[in-house]
Amino acid sequence: MVENWRRTATSPSRARQAQPAVEAAPTARLLAIFDGHRLSPAQRRIAQYLLDHITEAAFLSITDLAERVGVSQPSVTRFASALGFSGFPALREALHPIALSAVAATPDSPEEIRRNELQAAVDAEIANLEGLRQLLGDPAPVIEVGQNLAHSVPMAVLGVRISVSIAEYFAYAAKRIHPDVRLITSGGSVAYDALLQVKEAGGTWALAFAMPRYSNETLSALRAAKETGLKVALITDLPLGPLAHTADIVLSAGTGSRLVFDSYAAPIVLTATILQSMADALPERTQARLEAYEQVADRHVFFLPDE
Repeated sequence: MVENWRRTATSPSRARQAQPAVEAAPTARLLAIFDGHRLSPAQRRIAQYLLDHITEAAFLSITDLAERVGVSQPSVTRFASALGFSGFPALREALHPIALSAVAATPDSPEEIRRNELQAAVDAEIANLEGLRQLLGDPAPVIEVGQNLAHSVPMAVLGVRISVSIAEYFAYAAKRIHPDVRLITSGGSVAYDALLQVKEAGGTWALAFAMPRYSNETLSALRAAKETGLKVALITDLPLGPLAHTADIVLSAGTGSRLVFDSYAAPIVLTATILQSMADALPERTQARLEAYEQVADRHVFFLPDE
């Protein structure tokens, strides 16, 4: 966080006087332009180049900037639009004063720039976790989802492309406390077949993960789940995102978007709370399954001994 105002510990009369605003460092000002915008990995490469070379990059033509970064000119134009500018000239105009202030100031080393950027990414994740904490101030929706999933036998878990990893984490843990978890990580007709089998076997609910960038495969699979008669709980990053209308219940947790690829601290924690709610929904079944698994794990030595 950049300190906007400084206060002096002198006389009371001087302390009461407002001190002039301290201009944020060039790196912080540039990060503020990027903050809050959904950028693709290719667009984040452009952002990274601007961070590393702001004093010269701000005065490059669109052709030169595209060549330096190794992207096409339309990619640079889309990057400017994604940041809310009318085009590259408007973005470059906004970059000029930042670049000039960087020239006038003591230049940050590449290590300092990268440190600021990485710390800003962690700060953004902390903000996402704080948002999740506020969401869980009313735990009723999470408890409801956990109960619905616990009673759905079998239960479908859907995640494709970048969302596969979170879906696999959930399914791996859920199998310890649920008798029939069906993990679906492919789209198209494969997903439709799997969802139909879940419904025909008596399942009532599917849990879907949809992290950006949202894929057509996910949208098709969610529609297929509804067509088969399954109800859908959706875990995504925005409560009113482009896939929210396909679900019966939507739970959201923000993703970190300051690095080349998104980070998922808050969605993972939200996923863990759903697992907890599932375990609490049927405590006797949960305990029996966990004890049975520990016996198998001990017998076959699945894990290294505790030190």
